[in-house]
Amino acid sequence: MNLKNVMMGLTAMLLASAACGRTTASDDASPAPFTLPEVVRPSIPDRSASIAEFGAVGDGHTLNTQAFADAIAALAAQGGGRVVVPEGVWYTGPIELKDNIELHLAQNAVIVFSDDKTLYPLVKTIFEGLDTWRCQSPLSARGVRNVAVTGYGVIDGNGDAWRAVKQDKLTAGRWKSKLRSGGVLSDDGKTWYPSESYKFGATSGADQNVSTWAKTREDFERMHDFLRPVMVAIHNCENVLLEGVTFQNSPCWNIHPALCTNLTVHNITVRCPEYAQNGDGIDIESCKNVVLTDSRFDVGDDGICIKSGKDKAGRDRGIPCENVLVDNCIVFHGHGGFVVGSEMSGGVKNVKVTNCIFSGTDVGLRFKSTRGRGGVVENIWIEGIAMNNILQEPLLFDLFYGGKSASEAHADGDDAEPTDLAAKPVDETTPAFRDIHIRNVWCRGARRAMYFNGLPEMNVERVTVENTQIYAATGAQINESTDVVLRNVKIVPEKGPALMLNNVRNLSAADFACPAGMECALTVTGSRNRNVAVRSAQIDAKNSRLSEGARKQVTIR
Repeated sequence: MNLKNVMMGLTAMLLASAACGRTTASDDASPAPFTLPEVVRPSIPDRSASIAEFGAVGDGHTLNTQAFADAIAALAAQGGGRVVVPEGVWYTGPIELKDNIELHLAQNAVIVFSDDKTLYPLVKTIFEGLDTWRCQSPLSARGVRNVAVTGYGVIDGNGDAWRAVKQDKLTAGRWKSKLRSGGVLSDDGKTWYPSESYKFGATSGADQNVSTWAKTREDFERMHDFLRPVMVAIHNCENVLLEGVTFQNSPCWNIHPALCTNLTVHNITVRCPEYAQNGDGIDIESCKNVVLTDSRFDVGDDGICIKSGKDKAGRDRGIPCENVLVDNCIVFHGHGGFVVGSEMSGGVKNVKVTNCIFSGTDVGLRFKSTRGRGGVVENIWIEGIAMNNILQEPLLFDLFYGGKSASEAHADGDDAEPTDLAAKPVDETTPAFRDIHIRNVWCRGARRAMYFNGLPEMNVERVTVENTQIYAATGAQINESTDVVLRNVKIVPEKGPALMLNNVRNLSAADFACPAGMECALTVTGSRNRNVAVRSAQIDAKNSRLSEGARKQVTIR
């Protein structure tokens, strides 16, 4: 399918739906959320040069860093063009793209980045929402216009040479192989580090993967190997295209577009081992006008993730991620299928996600943040999501995110039964999630049907879930949430209640369905419930368990 036609069609879909108040998904589809401005694809001059013309050798052994640089420089000097990577295995150090350059991989072309870490000097960059030092990315573009990576081949980041790994994430055979490869172990013998430099960085004090104490470049050099690069870093760019290529085996996040305008991602595949620490698929940070379509992700962390900076640095930057369309994507293994956060301090707004499949992820739709972030996530529209074999929740809002995957948090008991937590003062550090609309969702197999976990001082607000069917081990748990609408939702738990509410306000469950004859179908706990209405043919006073303070606030019919 011609990409230009795809772009025009998707943009026209939203423009037309805005005019008539409906999307094109069905006659009763949700009202159109926003209009997506035309997403301009890069304009690349009609000239090309092969890296082989500049001395590159595709034998999988010869280092071709200079040949890539020379080919890019030669075309850039003429105003840009297509740098062609022919069939073969092309071993190289970092590649830096310039204005009006397209890197095009021919059929059977493989780029493999060297595992020699000395080829990747420290550079100032953005990572996990913060300005910091990291090793130079294997493939990067910074501050340029009209840049593209296209074709049919594979780009491999050689990530196993960079990443630490925990013993419990590997089979016994893989663990023994790691030990034989060199590296060093953690003091408890349960984590393998590629080098002493990495171990020093991981154990000397870090907030996730960013050092909490290093100030100078010399400080960061002491932990050089710990500062794993994002494989593809596209920062502060305009008119960006990623199409057709397979990106795999990154040292850290696979693809990180940040502060970009007009980003098109079409028909790509992103892969890394399921044990790959921080092996996110694509992290779209503070970008404006984004279309991501027809792509596949099978990764070690979040699949498709939307971000906008972290804590004070993100709030001071103040650049939201906005005008984003995600359509017809598949996420296999990963911590989340479609994710917002946790670094969302600059805000996220105007996002439409349609026609996606999540199969085998920890969580399907994952919204995460924590106190201290600040920022507002709003005007999110999600429709047509099919899920299977979700390890935790198909739908998760967690404003107590502690840096773990949902599976790790459950194993560690971090998602214990809710209690009446004390509210804290609301200020610029308080995150807010509101005006989120989810419809036409199907899930077969999950640990828990839903989990809403808002803050007492800032509830998850104005969330609508409709036309949804979920089969799970346990039902939906909704805590500290306001103005929630469940319309035509069916939840079939293997055990326990279908719907568990705690400190909710203005919640309406209309035409809610669950198995008939349940001994307990509904529970309502907490002291801060207000105006709860449940209409269900399977729920009545006999199979509901309401706390003393909730009885006057709940209507069942």
